[in-house]
Amino acid sequence: MLKVLEESSLEIDGLRLFASPKSAGKKLVFQGREITVEDASCGNYQNIDVALFSCGKSASLELAPRVADSGAVVIDNSSAWRMDDEVPLVVPEVNPDELRNLKKNIVANPNCTTMIAMPVLAPIRDVAGIKRVIVTSFQAVSGAGVAGVEELNSQIQSAGGQAPLLTFSGDNVSLPAPKVFKEPIAFNVVPFAGALVGDGSGETDEEQKWRNESRKILGLPNLLVDCVCVRVPVFTGHSLSLHLELENNLDPEDVKKILSKAKSVVLTDIPTPLGSAGKNPTFVGRIRRDNTVKNGLTMFLSGDNLRKGAALNTVQIAEVLADL
Repeated sequence: MLKVLEESSLEIDGLRLFASPKSAGKKLVFQGREITVEDASCGNYQNIDVALFSCGKSASLELAPRVADSGAVVIDNSSAWRMDDEVPLVVPEVNPDELRNLKKNIVANPNCTTMIAMPVLAPIRDVAGIKRVIVTSFQAVSGAGVAGVEELNSQIQSAGGQAPLLTFSGDNVSLPAPKVFKEPIAFNVVPFAGALVGDGSGETDEEQKWRNESRKILGLPNLLVDCVCVRVPVFTGHSLSLHLELENNLDPEDVKKILSKAKSVVLTDIPTPLGSAGKNPTFVGRIRRDNTVKNGLTMFLSGDNLRKGAALNTVQIAEVLADL
């Protein structure tokens, strides 16, 4: 987030950094100057215009109202406030006007997997309407935090740092027992991301977030959504396979013309997480008809889950607020 802030157009008169008591006192460098990290639990939040939060759900539920009451607008990266009816869930390319009515002085940042699709789906919605979305995600391990990255790295190293030969099978390889993911993630695909929601649906919270958040951001409360979230052995970059059923027909070439003019979207023949890592836009390709439904379309997306999926969107919201 600090790196994206340095790249942004924001005129920052002053920057303060807060973290848990464990990290308080550390020094970080921003724009060439050293800033000491303060203890968030006992911080004085007066005279702050915008507070960018990335501290987890429980901490956000506790701290965000206190910081907002001090006069700052809180932009929160956690899931704590996303489905609150009085808190806008914002992607600046899609629904920036939601920032004009902040009842709680809190703005929610969407889930990284949902986020990557929004700049693509919004212009299609505007032209043809969307009835249904079937999505399969291919999520990088960094979406599970530093622990996810470390788990993939340790399993790769245990296999000698190289992809096994053709003789590789589950019976003749020994990988460290998984702690973050349900199954070993190295050289594997795990069709389970997040935690089961416990309502008997068999869905994970990651899958339900995609449905609920996409409906709220796109302003389509009755949008039909089915989602399967899959964790893949990629360090950075989430990808999505989308099957859309539109209200009205659009040819694939029409879709390409629409998306070629869309903000934060880049058309490419073969989108990949490796190709999107470290970059800001959503990359989209493999656009073609889905002939299993009327007005069907299929496409594939990739985007950096740490940038547009999190830090970049947060800073973009701050940029919009600064211009209001």
